[in-house]
Amino acid sequence: MTLAEYRRKRDFSRTREPAAGTKSRAGHPIFVVQLHHARRRHFDFRLQVGKVLKSWAVPKGPSFDPGVKRLAVEVEDHPLSYADFEGDIPEGNYGAGHVDCFDRGTWSTDEDPGAQLRKGHLEFSLQGKRLHGRWHLVRSHRKERQPTWFLIKAKDAYAGDLEADDLLESEAAPPASERASGKAKPEKRAAASKRAKPAKSAARAADGHRKERIDTEFFAPALAQLREQVPRGEDWLHEVKWDGYRLLTAVVGGKVKCWSRNALPWNERVPEIVEAIESLGLRSARLDGELIVLAEGRSDFNALQKTLSGERPGEFLYMLFDLIHLDGWDLHAVPLVERKARLKALLDRPRGPASALLGFSEHVVGDGDAVWAGVMQAGLEGIVSKRVDSSYRAGRSGDWVKIKRQDSDEFAVVGYTRGKGSRKGFGSLLLGRPSPRGGWDYAGRVGTGFSDAQLRKISDELAARGSSAKPTVHAAGIDPELRGAHWVKPEVVVEVFYRGIAGNGLLRQPSLKAMREDKSVRDLLSSDRDSGRAAAKREVPMKKADDDAVRGIAITHPDREIYPGIRKRDLAAYYDAVMDWFLPGVIQRPMSILRCPDGVGKPCFFQKHLGAGVPKVGSVMLTEQGGKRREYICPDDAASIIELVQFGAVEFHPWGCTAADTTHADRIVFDMDPGEGVSWARVQAAARLARRWLDELGLQSFLRCTGGKGLHVVVPLRPAAPWAEVKSFAKSFAEAMAQAQPEEFIAVSTLSRRKGLIFVDYLRNGRGATSVASYSLRARAGAPVAVPLRWSELGKLPGPAAFDLRTVQQRLRRLRGDPWEGIDTVRQSLGDALRKLDAGE
Repeated sequence: MTLAEYRRKRDFSRTREPAAGTKSRAGHPIFVVQLHHARRRHFDFRLQVGKVLKSWAVPKGPSFDPGVKRLAVEVEDHPLSYADFEGDIPEGNYGAGHVDCFDRGTWSTDEDPGAQLRKGHLEFSLQGKRLHGRWHLVRSHRKERQPTWFLIKAKDAYAGDLEADDLLESEAAPPASERASGKAKPEKRAAASKRAKPAKSAARAADGHRKERIDTEFFAPALAQLREQVPRGEDWLHEVKWDGYRLLTAVVGGKVKCWSRNALPWNERVPEIVEAIESLGLRSARLDGELIVLAEGRSDFNALQKTLSGERPGEFLYMLFDLIHLDGWDLHAVPLVERKARLKALLDRPRGPASALLGFSEHVVGDGDAVWAGVMQAGLEGIVSKRVDSSYRAGRSGDWVKIKRQDSDEFAVVGYTRGKGSRKGFGSLLLGRPSPRGGWDYAGRVGTGFSDAQLRKISDELAARGSSAKPTVHAAGIDPELRGAHWVKPEVVVEVFYRGIAGNGLLRQPSLKAMREDKSVRDLLSSDRDSGRAAAKREVPMKKADDDAVRGIAITHPDREIYPGIRKRDLAAYYDAVMDWFLPGVIQRPMSILRCPDGVGKPCFFQKHLGAGVPKVGSVMLTEQGGKRREYICPDDAASIIELVQFGAVEFHPWGCTAADTTHADRIVFDMDPGEGVSWARVQAAARLARRWLDELGLQSFLRCTGGKGLHVVVPLRPAAPWAEVKSFAKSFAEAMAQAQPEEFIAVSTLSRRKGLIFVDYLRNGRGATSVASYSLRARAGAPVAVPLRWSELGKLPGPAAFDLRTVQQRLRRLRGDPWEGIDTVRQSLGDALRKLDAGE
């Protein structure tokens, strides 16, 4: 192939791709790998040979596994200038779509590359930012319309089990990977189906297994994030959400130890379950499940509590849903569908009568809406949905989500309690329902879900109505804590969400849905409702953005689903709601955005240069390496942010400097990035250690959970410092941590060396590098948010993705002050810290 073919396929008046230049470059030959979001997403692998880039399309991208042969379809030669191309190829042109640089660097080979290519086997070495070591390109003998090759990693120090998409996930969002794109689902389903077949051999035959010695101590459980909508697609399986107590079991040498979710030993409370596990004859195991009691064919939490307390007879059932270790083999990295298949095979073995107390939590792959409909019809609590290929990870990783049945009903306001602390007016509204005896029965109290305006309005109305110390409901069932409550005549109607009725007849987890000014208490008295226990109906109390405009920006396709159950209008509403908190961290800073125009389940890509069609977005002209001047995204007000959301932005990643001075950094960010097998407790300890060391250097630091995998330790600089000085300090600090505790930390980004270690990522501290903004959404499962924290909150934080689009707004309503108060006013210089670090103080 020649550049003539390249020219023939392109109309350079309609595309920004470079015209075919042939000017050679000095120095070692270059390589570039570009991620091409075309009709079919793929990687373009290009090697400089002479004055052109020899090019191959690699659908799945490079693999670091020497046992994997990646198809590489030879395409036309490209000009050397194409190595610098990034951006959009307009519709109607050859290769239409978005092009990003995945990696670039230099390459070398021991023999003449042209001769090797003609023979059909090129052996070479890459020296890039992501790709390293020796590789092979081997021509296939199959006859195809275009020559086909295989790209294969050689066995060397850089080999491992990483894929190209794994490297994307470390910086961008997992949904930007091929595996989460809609077009990759058929392949994924096939792989999942293959893995789901029961293994013929023991646990050692499972992918992802490794030998492991365990003890019977408590192990941290995987937890589910609360969602409003059932995730769709064949990538998810769905189980019944059992209404009971979580029970974790460890077995070593036949000895069984049961633990509650909060690490309390439970053997004495459930001896019959211990006996049932013993009857399985396991040498070693870790099991996860829910302890329940069935009543009328459904798990009944109230019956479980009474059985545990001895108030009533009942038979426990341990519903098992995961197998994390079996007979000396760690299975946590084995895909969930395979772990469950092994668990079912284990429970299906013929055993004694005691094993009848052990149940298997069945599941359905895909068809989530139908599963939900069945659960609702049966009146069950909800479902738990899990990614079919997920590993077992402690905490709320987003691989497990729970969707609870959410009832709603109307109640009369019969009283209120006084507000406490910063809460003005009332604390909770007391609710009543019509009583079969006449009058009103106490139904519970609701204190959440109110806007500030509602709090003020309702408080004023209650004060005007007057109150009494005498209850206006039947006294039975009133909480003794309400002796000081203020009782009012039932005149106001509210609609409340709740999650079932407790054994004492009171609402479980109520929250306000709406003030029903269109209803009167007479409507409740004349209703055909069953004493206020409404039939379950699924409601989603989501704040809606205006269909037409947010802050003057028209939101097109407002109903487009960005996350499961979360639409584009909801993203605009979220950023609008948190704007006062979000804007200070991004305004007047150059930035990159992560765009997901079709939703986080489809291809996403980073963009840093300002494009057409966003007239309200601010920008700044910057000089890039090589001297080229480009226009960068640089928001200057709230309208800029909303217009970027309208443009498909989900994540915001600002530079560590302002547009007014891009040669000096005013922020240093250390990312405590855990490798495989690192517990959340170790990440927390790493952040505390970094803070302590920074304090010793005279630098105050601030904390942020990233919404991804780790924690950010952020150091403000005032005065700002030159980038070279900042990067030198950050690197020295990271290396000092790694040298002091090599069993805990590493300061090298090579993924294959990071297993079991925390990468102290200092690479975000160079000119042009970015970090996720505080209150930015992350394009990850569950719509998590990067949230700034007080250091005092770290110990209570369950994981790095503890907050999502909804819960962060609830947090902001409760906050009494900015967790990062003072970050913009603290004065601290890097010069003194550098001198102390160099001196080893």
